[in-house]
Amino acid sequence: MTMVPGRRSSTFTRLLRHGFTDPSAAERLLDLPDFSSVRTDSVLLDALGATADPDLALRGLVRLVEAEAAGERQILLDTLVTAKPLRDRLLGVLGASEALGDHLARHPRDWQVLVTYEAADLHPGIAEFEQELAGADGPDALRVGYRRCLLSIAARDVCGTTDVAETAAELADLATATLRAALRIASAAAPDDAAQCRLAVIAMGKCGGHELNYVSDVDVIFVAEPADGAEESRAMQAATRLAAHLMRICSDTTIEGTIWPVDANLRPEGRNGPLVRTLSSHLAYYQRWAKTWEFQALLKARPVAGDRALGEEYVEAVSPLVWQAADRENFVPDVQKMRRRVVDTIPADRVDRELKLGPGGLRDVEFAVQLLQLVHGRSDPSLRSGSTLEALGALAEGGYVGRVDAVQLDDAYRFLRAMEHRIQLYRL
Repeated sequence: MTMVPGRRSSTFTRLLRHGFTDPSAAERLLDLPDFSSVRTDSVLLDALGATADPDLALRGLVRLVEAEAAGERQILLDTLVTAKPLRDRLLGVLGASEALGDHLARHPRDWQVLVTYEAADLHPGIAEFEQELAGADGPDALRVGYRRCLLSIAARDVCGTTDVAETAAELADLATATLRAALRIASAAAPDDAAQCRLAVIAMGKCGGHELNYVSDVDVIFVAEPADGAEESRAMQAATRLAAHLMRICSDTTIEGTIWPVDANLRPEGRNGPLVRTLSSHLAYYQRWAKTWEFQALLKARPVAGDRALGEEYVEAVSPLVWQAADRENFVPDVQKMRRRVVDTIPADRVDRELKLGPGGLRDVEFAVQLLQLVHGRSDPSLRSGSTLEALGALAEGGYVGRVDAVQLDDAYRFLRAMEHRIQLYRL
């Protein structure tokens, strides 16, 4: 690009006006031969400027174009310029997440999942995600399939097709499908173990509550029983090996990245207890030894993978114990003490900026809602939801929370979750 020394090019000025923080670097990227047909295209520059990070979006686009086969590069760029829905989705994702840009650079054909949406794709559920992951016959194939699904979720999110609650629900549904696929892979690798036991995976925390984040441990509890004719101790050993393999599939990091850590520390006795227990062993612990916070955690228990009947039996068995927790001595002080303990762990220089754990943050809303659920849910089944926002709505509907307070809490929670999602997507 020829220009008078000391004078900025018109492209440089336009890039600066479109929000690029390093317009010189952006100009060099647009001068690459592959971009000759679009470097001055106002549609493309406007779209890049509308992203969260135009510099990141352009770098990601350049990497994607360079990763494409030579004959496909112009098709991608032409489609990008002429098809606004794809342009908004693809550039929106590239400007919001470096990790998803990395995925597209490794798997350039995956941009095509963003070209068109069927009506059902606008709000996919577990069945759709399971179908997407059905062909994953190994851990790396599952990681690739997971990221491909995540790409679509993020595109719907950044383009405003889904709100924060819908996005969180989609992430939880994707986690459910992923856990099922991971267990399928683990079982295929050890068919003798799979034949000896009935293993159920119970989602806890935000996955169990159908309100997952982009970056989050997936909390689970494993419950197992011997298969017909199997000896209990051998069956439990087999179930433990399957559960541990499932955790490794999801948690290990390879060239295809990682999915998320699977955290089983909410189980009875935490990390010091056995990874897998029978249903009767779980119940014996909860009836004799469990602390108040453990019943609070069980509010969100949801069977998601493995033996469905056993998972439902587990939830049905522990549910009465959850709704008796408020009768325990010092119940409210115990919950409040637990919340204060969490705040006390935050470094002083971060406490006012901690969206999740700080005072007035996400955890305060969640603790308040859960406390009211446990107190009033004993006699009002309508409050027994694992979702924070659904439970808050039910509390307002039942008159347990003032409507003005409920609206303010709902708005604040949605805002903070949206901020959390954007930060996590950027750092994915």
